[in-house]
Amino acid sequence: MPKREAPEINAGSMADIAFLLLIFFLVTTTMDVDSGIARKLPPYDENPPETPPQMVKNNLLAVLVNANDEILVNEEYMELRDLRAKAVEFIDNNYKGNCDYCQGRRDPKMSDNPEKHIISLQNDRGTSYEMYIAVQNELTGAYNELRDRLAQTRHGRNFNLLNEEDAKEIAKDYPVNISEAEPVKF
Repeated sequence: MPKREAPEINAGSMADIAFLLLIFFLVTTTMDVDSGIARKLPPYDENPPETPPQMVKNNLLAVLVNANDEILVNEEYMELRDLRAKAVEFIDNNYKGNCDYCQGRRDPKMSDNPEKHIISLQNDRGTSYEMYIAVQNELTGAYNELRDRLAQTRHGRNFNLLNEEDAKEIAKDYPVNISEAEPVKF
């Protein structure tokens, strides 16, 4: 009896099918994109001033976060939940009285007006990422709160719903002045 050969499978189109599957999965797969903290760096100045401008002490809000995730604001311990209100109060103070849209108390120990304030943020090298992000969120939330309030007063809607021109006007009135220093060991 003659031996029967096993039937062969035509594999000529297998490469085409594999190629099509590869293309299908490449097109339909989504890639996770890591996003960082949105901060705009100041523009590079080709000719920096020879002497830096004088900083008035009451225009500076110093926020320090230590390795135990404790917050020190202008040499006073503070809870995270109180940081936003403190930042709003500081930015909107209007000590000099030359800000017609500010609603602050005009405390001489706080900023002259929103354009001159600076929030200095410094973290310890041991600060947790969660606390770092939480502090960033509270400070950003303070600016958003002030911008929303002014946008509601002027335009009857929140800041994020304004057209580009109106949003720039509000952002100019409440500029984000956060200075982050290199982390150190407190």
